[in-house]
Amino acid sequence: MQVPPDGRTLFGIQLPVQSQSTIYAEPWEAAAGPADLVAVARAADRAGFTYLASCDHVAIPRRLASAMSTVWYDPVATLAFLAAATERIRLLSHVAVVGLRHPLLTAKQYATLDHLSGGRLILGVGAGHVREEFEVLGVDFERRGSVLDESIDALRAALGPEEFPEHHGKLYDFEGLGQLPRPAQERVPVWVGGSSPAAVRRAALKADGWLPQGDPRDRLPAQIARIRRLREEAGIEGPYVMGAIVEPLYVGTPAWDVGRRTLAGAPDALAESLRAYRAMGVDQLQVRFRSRDRAELTDQVTAFGAEVAPLLDD
Repeated sequence: MQVPPDGRTLFGIQLPVQSQSTIYAEPWEAAAGPADLVAVARAADRAGFTYLASCDHVAIPRRLASAMSTVWYDPVATLAFLAAATERIRLLSHVAVVGLRHPLLTAKQYATLDHLSGGRLILGVGAGHVREEFEVLGVDFERRGSVLDESIDALRAALGPEEFPEHHGKLYDFEGLGQLPRPAQERVPVWVGGSSPAAVRRAALKADGWLPQGDPRDRLPAQIARIRRLREEAGIEGPYVMGAIVEPLYVGTPAWDVGRRTLAGAPDALAESLRAYRAMGVDQLQVRFRSRDRAELTDQVTAFGAEVAPLLDD
């Protein structure tokens, strides 16, 4: 099951609780847990969201812990847990730092997730940025870009239909080693995250979609144009999903201070603002809502799905 743009705007959500950077986590998330994750996931599933997303960090060094926190759930475990609690919504790693692990290990984990979920995986991958994670696992931080490039190629093979996948590269070399179960999907979609020139080039040439890392609206058109140009020059065709991470949202008139950057208001006003992304060439919007507790967040998710989403393509 692929995720091609089909003329309608796709929308997904980065889950709360599972990552608690001070940049975006709400105060209530600190005391939240599995039941809260399940409630939000089920609300998004019912509301027609395309995907749930979970981040990937192995360990956070003390120098970054005050800003990033050390709360980072494992994405495979988290998405597998939520696969059993949902019915149709896709499961996105945003993003898996696949260079930290051998491709056969990554493939074993994510192939099993796709198999158990009935083909709902979207594998989002990125180069990573925390030097200490690489060093403690014995991976060269300075070469993480080239490691990711080959990891994507190796994962294409290892997540393909063959029981005995084969890859021969500079870093990884394997054949004659069988892995079952295979993914339920014939081709697992791979989306590349990042907004640096190297990441955008990688997304254009090696991926089925792009996950920008915080590009504001005024930067997106040039990034999208570059991806299209690179793919055209390389003769690459086929479905491709352009993404955007939108401003924080609040459906309705908030009775509390949701911050000056938050887009808040009536559904038609929010939809009008978000349609500007589609005009730039964006296919999928990753949204995040301001909230004071789980109930408010699930209400926001439900309201967006029922009242805003139907207006995104008007």
